[in-house]
Formats: sequence, C-alpha cells, structure tokens
Amino acid sequence: MKVRESGMPDEAYWESLFDVPLILDRLGIDAQLKDVVELGCGYGAFTLPVARRIRGILETVDIEPAMVERTRQRAREAGLPNILTTVRDVMKGGFGCEAESKDACLLFNILHCEEPVWLLTEAARVVRPGGWVLVIHWRYDPATPRGPSMAIRPRPEQILEWATQTGWLELASEIVDLPPWHYGLRLRRRDQRLRLIETHSPGRHFDTTPQKARSTASFWFELQLKRKLGG
Repeated sequence: MKVRESGMPDEAYWESLFDVPLILDRLGIDAQLKDVVELGCGYGAFTLPVARRIRGILETVDIEPAMVERTRQRAREAGLPNILTTVRDVMKGGFGCEAESKDACLLFNILHCEEPVWLLTEAARVVRPGGWVLVIHWRYDPATPRGPSMAIRPRPEQILEWATQTGWLELASEIVDLPPWHYGLRLRRRDQRLRLIETHSPGRHFDTTPQKARSTASFWFELQLKRKLGG
C-alpha cells in the first residue's frame, strides 16, 4: 500500500531540499552502526551517503520499482556493494527482516502514513535492544516547499506519542533541528516492552496495545517530556 501523499518530484529538485551531511551528523549515523534498514529509498538521496558511513549492510526497501532501480543504478556507479535494494510493500508485509537484526531503522518523511503506530512498532521489532529508530519529517509549517498537507503532517510531539504507544521506543535526546525544512527524532529501542503502567488516578493507565493506548499515551508522553526537560 503506497503511503498517501508520497509522490516524488524531479530528482535534482528533491535533493536540493536536504542538507544530507548535516542530517546524518545530527542523527548520529556513522561507523558505530553496522546493519541498517531504510524505508523508502526514493532516488537514493540518503541511501548512498548512509551506506558510506556505516560498517555493515544498508537494506533499503521501496514500493516503487522505478525508485529501487534508480537507487540500484546509483549504488553500482558509486561502487557501493553494501546496499541491498528490494521492492517491497512494508505497510502490508513489514520489513521482511529478522527480529532484532538491525542497529537502526530509518523512517524519513514517512510517518504521515495511515498507520504510524503500527509502522513504528514494526521498526522497533527489527532493531536490536539499544538500537535506534531514526525519524525525520517536514516541519509543521505550511511554508515548507514540499511535504504532506497540514491535515496529516505530524508535529514532533505527535510522533513521540505514537512512539510511546509502541511500548518499545523512548526519546533518547532532544528534538533535532534539521534545517532548512526538517526536524528529527532519535528513538531508542528498549530492552523490554513496557507493560501496563498504573498511575495514582483511578482508571488511568498506559496500555501498549495500539488500539487502547491513544487515550492515555498523552499523559505518559507529557510525563516523559517533563523529565527530559528537567521539569
């Protein structure tokens, strides 16, 4: 299932919208990472630079055969044998990776999808304990030159709430500024999934089942954010 509002513009224009080295530096993508999986290679704007930095295999998947072929071509031309490209509908069948097999999962400009909690949960599944789900998205600002409509574009706090609902992911640093048009989040995969968390308010709890968590995740997110900010 193709993610809504995910069409691609001209390649040169698309790549002009990102400061890729800055983004990778601020997200901590370097040789400390071994095997990584990326959802949505597109033209390979991030795929090739990430593959140059990590010390293992970058597995990248995209639902569009033309995008996969373009990235494969660029990888060959760049002499990067550590890129594995696959046509795959992740929203239907998941990443197709073994559980806890990756150091990081990259979700770039994708969490305006119809099922963000499911996608974050699947990303957490394939990442080893202590590993990373690394997110970037367009700023919540209608002045950005691209990006989904504001009605479905997530704010960073919304993504953090969704991450909390998975039970697996926690915010590992402050929200990352990625000029000119993006923000990022570094989400660490917990060793164990959070279960039911009781609070002092009668009937108020956090349930990691995505269908039940939304009503109480805001409470837990606010608590975690206060702790992060020292409040």
